[in-house]
Amino acid sequence: MPQAQPKRPNILFILSDDQGYWAMRCAGNREIETPNLDRLAASGTRFDRFFCASPVCSPARATLLTGRIPSRHGVHDWIAGGNALAPDARHRPGELIEYLAGQPGYTDYLAGAGYRCGISGKWHMGDSHHPQKSLSFWSVHATGGGPYYNAPMIRDGQLYHEPRYVTDAITDNALAWLRERKADPQPFYLSVHYTAPHSPWTRENHPAAIYDRYHNDCPFHSLPDGVTPPDWARHVAIPVRNAAERRAILSGYYAAVTAMDANIGRILDQLEADGLRENTLVVFTSDNGMNMGHHGVYGKGNATYPLNMFEESVRVPFIASHPGRIPQAAVNADLVSQYDFLPTILDYAGAPPPNDPALPGKSFASALLGKSAQDRGPVVVVDEYGPVRMIRDREWKYVHRFGLGPNELYHLSEDPAESHNLSGDPARRAVEDDMRRRLAEWFTRYADPDRDGGRLPVSGKGQIGLCGPAGAGKPAFAKGEIANLIDEAFGTPSNPAS
Repeated sequence: MPQAQPKRPNILFILSDDQGYWAMRCAGNREIETPNLDRLAASGTRFDRFFCASPVCSPARATLLTGRIPSRHGVHDWIAGGNALAPDARHRPGELIEYLAGQPGYTDYLAGAGYRCGISGKWHMGDSHHPQKSLSFWSVHATGGGPYYNAPMIRDGQLYHEPRYVTDAITDNALAWLRERKADPQPFYLSVHYTAPHSPWTRENHPAAIYDRYHNDCPFHSLPDGVTPPDWARHVAIPVRNAAERRAILSGYYAAVTAMDANIGRILDQLEADGLRENTLVVFTSDNGMNMGHHGVYGKGNATYPLNMFEESVRVPFIASHPGRIPQAAVNADLVSQYDFLPTILDYAGAPPPNDPALPGKSFASALLGKSAQDRGPVVVVDEYGPVRMIRDREWKYVHRFGLGPNELYHLSEDPAESHNLSGDPARRAVEDDMRRRLAEWFTRYADPDRDGGRLPVSGKGQIGLCGPAGAGKPAFAKGEIANLIDEAFGTPSNPAS
């Protein structure tokens, strides 16, 4: 008699928006209230060195889904055009753009392996009106960001405005789908993508009781204050001029995290009540990191122009929990990246991986299970944001900029705060040359020349169209008030990718 195949685990993937690795109590922040993330970490393994592929939302999300780097999938900035027929019609009125058309995501492979796949929340990779990537349940945010009340959402392909607090609504929609398919024998994959804790952070955008608790009682000693931005920053995206502005921003940010945490608790409670928790892998992470006073700036990779690769911008939380399989209350210090997620989730689920040389990632499923790490070769992580690129290992970090701005080299083991730029130091020339060489080899191997971001005028103001020949000569990137800086860097106001 043939041996019965083990039942594939259900998968719940929770993704927050702009959450720094430091914004959880279980990561050492004693001021922020995250009891359910702490509960998840206590029941699983927290990866303390997990990195995004780009320190801004849409490129990072596209890499998580496809396993490809931005210079391969072609999403280089947050998607500002082509998401919905409205209300983002200021860019390409009436046009929808499917930015990842023809590029399979891990949900396609999971669906092919028998999973029923769904998403509730933020999509932000173009054409929010139509389900993509084998996601049969599709309840998404129309554009990817905006107000927490009356948020633009998509239901049955149509735009509507959600009167509920959007974090609650995303959870309610996810729970309704879970209840509907409770008796379904197929394993499920469910993405729950919150817009929290992305701005806006004003009191009227969040539950007043939570906001006021932080605003009135929290000293915010957990975050730096009074740090001067780097002298190369020609533009700072979120200027904070005084203590009152700082307190207001931090109160809203912490409130958004805590309100999201309460909703994560609702989902965990429902899985336990339905008897599904024992066979469900729960993963929590964020699309990109966040500075809240770190390095004197507020924001992520586009907190500055030139764009930055600060550790707080590129390092994100990552927790995985599966009772009986993943070690409890463990902390892993391996260097892992979002481009490693596709092979890992497929490996864990027992789904056949794609044989695609364009995918740089390696599975860390053995690390999830607490076993010795698989042979992943030299351990480095690589990030990119248009013409800014980073390579990092356990000891060194090198940032290369095409166009405006200096290159950077930090000896992280001695200078974890990235305070002393050693780029150009003759004593460190061999290290810098080696890091630059490895970075160039990486992009030679994995980038698509038609979508390579190294020479594109990515400003941090958003992507409004396809880059490369697929863009049909239309501008691909918004430039906004820093247009002159972009033109100075690239020598032309036109888009070289068009």
